[in-house]
Amino acid sequence: MKLKPLDDKVVIKQSQAEEKTRGGIILPDTAKEKPQMGKVVAVGPGKLLDDGGRGAMNVKKGDEVIYGKYSGTEVEVDGEKYMIVSEDQILGVVEK
Repeated sequence: MKLKPLDDKVVIKQSQAEEKTRGGIILPDTAKEKPQMGKVVAVGPGKLLDDGGRGAMNVKKGDEVIYGKYSGTEVEVDGEKYMIVSEDQILGVVEK
């Protein structure tokens, strides 16, 4: 199944949550922080403007992004977990 976002929505494959602390303490599932970073796997066509055109998207497929802690909606497709967020909920792009 392929997931295609609409308008200014972005589909993000979440990074894995940290398994242990820097000090080596293994974290149980209940103590793991929700990841706020991931890789963009699909981008919508852009926000529909009043004149009927589409606004340009600032992120593209393959970008690694940081998004707000409580942003978007978690979905599961074919056993994989994704986040669907509006482009304005993305805080930044990680440049390497």
